[in-house]
Amino acid sequence: MPRSIARRTIENAVRRLGFARVAGVDEVGRGSLAGPLVVAAVILDPDHAIFGLRDSKLLSAPARGRLHDEILRRASAWTLTVAEPFEIDRLNVHKATLKAMRSAVTTLVPLPDFVLVDGFRIPDLMIPQRPVIQGDRRCAAIAAASIIAKVTRDRHMTDLHEQDPRYGFDQHKGYGTKAHLSAMKKFGYSRVHRQSFRPASLFK
Repeated sequence: MPRSIARRTIENAVRRLGFARVAGVDEVGRGSLAGPLVVAAVILDPDHAIFGLRDSKLLSAPARGRLHDEILRRASAWTLTVAEPFEIDRLNVHKATLKAMRSAVTTLVPLPDFVLVDGFRIPDLMIPQRPVIQGDRRCAAIAAASIIAKVTRDRHMTDLHEQDPRYGFDQHKGYGTKAHLSAMKKFGYSRVHRQSFRPASLFK
């Protein structure tokens, strides 16, 4: 099996400790200059494996779409939380990420009894948790969350492009590519840009 496949080893170890509902949590869009940050939380069904789960960034768009649909059908529970640009500007991106992660976990039905988080500990979460470094590459539940979050956010950015095609959101999804920065220099910040994100190249 390729090393890039996210395995269920970590979830299975947690279940052997007596935790039945193990959630994976991940975010997409943290470093983007425009659009929302999207967090997903997923509890996979241990009796129904989903094959091919891996970090969403390592998958083609068609593969992500297929896995997204399979996860929604076969997961025991899943949920999404969105932090809009205005909230990111108000709180800062790190605080907005943690708030969205906490909301995603606590709105799962049923609630998980253990949480695996990609890279972070979630403060003020009254559920046992463990941060997993590179969790979207190592842990199936976190990889599943990364896929749901990315597909959802990518589709939203395509919708934003249809509303305002000046910036090319359908291509770069709001990240700081050369084409995006060039459009920002020409047109300025739009209503969906994060006003607190000030790339140095825009102000040279």
